Amino acid sequence: MNKDDLARILATGEGVNIEFKRCGNRPEGDTFETICSFANHSGGSIFLGIEDDATVSGLSHGSPIDIQRNISNVVNDPNQFRPPVALEFEAIEYDDKEILRTWVPYDSEVHRFKNEIYDRCADADIKLRTDSQIANLYLRKQSTFTENKRYRFITEDDLELELLNEVRRRANAKHPDHPWLGMSDEELLRSANLYVKDYETGEQGFNLAAVLLLGKEQVIRSVLPAYKTDAILRVENTDRYDDRLEVKTNLIHAYPLLEEFCKKNMQDRFFLDKGQAVSPRDVIIRELISNTLIHREYTSPYPAKILITDASISTENGSRPSFEGPINLREFNPMPKNPIIGSFFNAIGWADELGSGAKNLLKFAEAYSDQAPLLIEGSVFKASVALKSDPKASIINPQISKMVAELINTQGYVTTVDIRDGIGLDHKAAQRELNRLAEKGILKAIGRTRGRRYILNDN
Repeated sequence: MNKDDLARILATGEGVNIEFKRCGNRPEGDTFETICSFANHSGGSIFLGIEDDATVSGLSHGSPIDIQRNISNVVNDPNQFRPPVALEFEAIEYDDKEILRTWVPYDSEVHRFKNEIYDRCADADIKLRTDSQIANLYLRKQSTFTENKRYRFITEDDLELELLNEVRRRANAKHPDHPWLGMSDEELLRSANLYVKDYETGEQGFNLAAVLLLGKEQVIRSVLPAYKTDAILRVENTDRYDDRLEVKTNLIHAYPLLEEFCKKNMQDRFFLDKGQAVSPRDVIIRELISNTLIHREYTSPYPAKILITDASISTENGSRPSFEGPINLREFNPMPKNPIIGSFFNAIGWADELGSGAKNLLKFAEAYSDQAPLLIEGSVFKASVALKSDPKASIINPQISKMVAELINTQGYVTTVDIRDGIGLDHKAAQRELNRLAEKGILKAIGRTRGRRYILNDN
């Protein structure tokens, strides 16, 4: 989150998904009431170091790490939280003051703090006291998410628990000192809400999310016979396919397999985002694959598809829609489909928080092809991103994009000679690539042919 994003939140104030908390060296008890209410309602962000009136008071210098550790300890303490909540933290500097943002994902569990259930109403945390209030919350949770269906006879032997070491590595790469690093396998599974207890019946067990994320292939096939993701390349052989990948493995295996297939069959393009070289192709692939794997109704017999043609990359998957029709990404307010899986992907860096992915897809699809993506909600969710762009778009290898970005960052400009000598291109080829970027409006040419320099176009 950058300063402009925080400034907009401060101007808007508290609401159903936003809470400001004054904080000293330790979070107050009402912080945990808000964590509980957010997890039970629709998720949200708690900003520690901001007063109720949106005045930024900040935290004590160097205290965000201690506060983060304290919060993690409390939400993973079974004597205080049942079940635990998987949180994400972000330290923010604003007007020379430190703030800690705590993001609480919505999930399919009903959470208790000190044996009390809290829900969110407008900008207030409400303690549920009556049987009907609690029953309605359970109904709201259980009727929404099939990922939380429990399987009494699934055991650890049915899961690929050796994958948890890779999970910890990825979680630590995204957030150093992630709480999962210090947990046993059993503790991690409980913390991630993959092994859960129904507090109405006392029944415990692994849920469908655990089977999908970590299950062995034969177990997934038994639980979900129709499960698969079909990736197809159809460019020259339009009657059948040029390349194909059928994925029936768990999601931890599936994501990198699908990512590799798409990267292999899509050209990359050069794009500078705030002076840094970014791959629009990689961002588009990440968002489409994570959306297909996270926001999917797995009980639907409709197989998921990823299709790459010379004109577009598109996805289809079964869905449980809250409405039907095209999605306006500039006004989109997403609802979670599988929050346990979504939270797990977020923790290991394969997805951002709910809503950010749609913004990324819009931004980088337009950077890639000058066209907005098309998303249609329905019983089958469809997404499509155009791959053809205007003739001035530069298709350029990663070496050149990296060198252009580095030279602009270090010396403020780049020349044809820099690219020619640095990459080993023919002089005219290097000049042609830089001219394309100038025609596209990414770079701006300064001076005549001899001694011409290219700088970042800020317009």
